[in-house]
Amino acid sequence: MMSMPVFLLYQYGEDCLKVGLFGFGRTGRVVADEIIHDPDCTLAWVVRKSGQDNHAYASDFLGVPNGKQGFFYSAEETASPEFYLKNPVDVIIDFSCKTGLYEYTAAADYGIRIVSAISHYDKKELLHLKGMAQKTAVLHSANITLGINFLLVASQILQQIVPNADIEVIEEHFREKRETSGSALKIAEKLGLDPVKHINSIRVGGIVGKHEVVFGLKNQTIRIAHDVISRGAFGAGALFAARSLLHKDNGFYTMEEIMREAFIQKIAVNNILA
Repeated sequence: MMSMPVFLLYQYGEDCLKVGLFGFGRTGRVVADEIIHDPDCTLAWVVRKSGQDNHAYASDFLGVPNGKQGFFYSAEETASPEFYLKNPVDVIIDFSCKTGLYEYTAAADYGIRIVSAISHYDKKELLHLKGMAQKTAVLHSANITLGINFLLVASQILQQIVPNADIEVIEEHFREKRETSGSALKIAEKLGLDPVKHINSIRVGGIVGKHEVVFGLKNQTIRIAHDVISRGAFGAGALFAARSLLHKDNGFYTMEEIMREAFIQKIAVNNILA
């Protein structure tokens, strides 16, 4: 066991936040690119299902010319707890799959922060993730973008101000997406809406993801919307979450909680409502 928790690397003189990434699919690749291009971060390694090109670099795969970042490992190579001792990082960001968390369970023993952006966990996996939160700070959000979590907070506040407003949720995604988005279901849950009656789904073209909450009043309509232009939004949100966790105690957090805390803090510090 290390004498100093790994998550202190960044706080004790390392130049950059050191990140380990699980998942290198369609979204994971964009997230890796976001991390590599962030001047205050280093993508230390990437764990993938595929064994192809192992021990190459994600930066080379993505065509980034300067520097070598994101050394590829297979999931089998992370099975030993010694992996995290030999390859220390400040935070793990997970864009793999719902069972991917079993591959980095040992990381919690070294105090490595965990940011999970998995869209859905079964009860078993969620309990396992919360168990890891007894040893380190863990954050999980099905949609980790800054915008959707600001929308969640702002919509709940507005609902308290205009409780008699008619409320509808509109979600738009690419035509191949069949199921109702998890984010739309979360919005409906937070606002106390029947998802069958109040979620309106649109499937056209290649829309990455758009969510809108419409508040209908007698003489006006208020719309709060968030539109994902690029999957890079998930990378930006994950890095925001990672930096927020550095100063958190062990425990289980959500992106919505982090956003609500920042919302309240910024209003107080900057006297926005004074």
